[in-house]
Amino acid sequence: MAAGIRTKEISSHELVSACLKRIAEVNPQLNAVVQVCAEKSLEDARLADKALTRAEGRGPLHGVPFTLKDAIETRGVICTGGTEGRAHYIPHDDAVVVKRLRAAGAILLGKTNCPELGWAWETDNLIYGRTNNPYELTLSPGGSSGGESAIIAAAGSPFGLGSDAGGSVRFPAHCTGIASIKPTSGRVPRTGHFPGPGGLLDSLWQIGPLARSVEDLSLVLSIISGVDMQDAAIVPMALGDPKSIDPRQLRVAFHIDNGIAAPTAEISEVVKQAAHALAAAGVTLEEVRPPGIEQTYDIYLGLFTADGGAGIESLLKEVGTLRIHPLMQRVLELQHQGRKFVAELGALIGRWDAFRREMLSFMANYDALLCPVSSFAGMEHGSTYDRLSNFSYTMTSNLTGWPAAVVRGGSTQKGLPIGVQIVAQPWREDVALAVAQVLQNALGGWQPPLV
Repeated sequence: MAAGIRTKEISSHELVSACLKRIAEVNPQLNAVVQVCAEKSLEDARLADKALTRAEGRGPLHGVPFTLKDAIETRGVICTGGTEGRAHYIPHDDAVVVKRLRAAGAILLGKTNCPELGWAWETDNLIYGRTNNPYELTLSPGGSSGGESAIIAAAGSPFGLGSDAGGSVRFPAHCTGIASIKPTSGRVPRTGHFPGPGGLLDSLWQIGPLARSVEDLSLVLSIISGVDMQDAAIVPMALGDPKSIDPRQLRVAFHIDNGIAAPTAEISEVVKQAAHALAAAGVTLEEVRPPGIEQTYDIYLGLFTADGGAGIESLLKEVGTLRIHPLMQRVLELQHQGRKFVAELGALIGRWDAFRREMLSFMANYDALLCPVSSFAGMEHGSTYDRLSNFSYTMTSNLTGWPAAVVRGGSTQKGLPIGVQIVAQPWREDVALAVAQVLQNALGGWQPPLV
């Protein structure tokens, strides 16, 4: 799209208009886009086209539209974070990642739905209601970046950004057949995200891109990465180019079952097919599961519930939320049950550190790890906290902080997408994306939905 705009094969105004038309067609069924910036985006597109006539292209995404999860703040556009206390909140400034996209020439189409405070692997809240999956409207597109994944999969938006504390850019990509990547902890600044960075669980979550193709992830990640001198966790680490990676030089481990939640037969078969595709591309494969990975769920759940819900309750009070969604009620019930004394928390953090050391020792022998995104395909509305351990496949790389990409690997018999996950060593997003590119080329990647 960016190339087409630069060569004037298509205008930004035509492209933005086409996306707005597509959103109008599918959004009544999906409820994915909750704020549409139609007038502003069309005006920005006109300005982008005029700039090109004066040879004033602003950057690699000049004139290309995008959407954002409704937890990433946008100047002049309501940003709720899915909670009623912010139902009418309009930020005075853009999040840092938004500023970087705008500086690269991208144009905001609108904001997409998410669960309350982002704490669900599905997408529903009391302000906007639930979002549906474009491949099966009775199902969820996953979460918490589910609105984003749904509208991208339905071709209403070329790309977008979400945030991931336990799989929230990867699980929705799995549910909707698109590509996504959770970067290494410390890669992308989270300044302007709600809730904001900081605290005990700070290293668990990152902002990452979602798109229909792996190539687009690479481009967007290069734009949003880097120190902003506000998010104290961000590291000035060089970002590699996936195109420079030779798959024939890679050594990849893979496993089908993490020892916590056994995958369905269809999930297992798709991961095996992905492994065969990598082997056919010259990648050295070994079927082996990282020792200790079966601790993932216990450690993650222990950290997630350690404060007994005090943090979430304080945040809800701070923004003035008086009513909470049933999914948030389940979150708080779970956290109340998991409250820990200081000594218990100290022991848990020690266990977390040991887990990361053990996982890092394993990865010293491999460039990447191929595994399921989840143990199942087809997310029923309202089911997150009835099947929490099934999301342990994505939780692992939140605990380690490593980069993890998702690309479509196949489909269920009913036509629902199945993603596969590629985890790489820390700071090696280039490797994760290179492996994902091989799989996209071999297995077909995104396929148009029914809507």
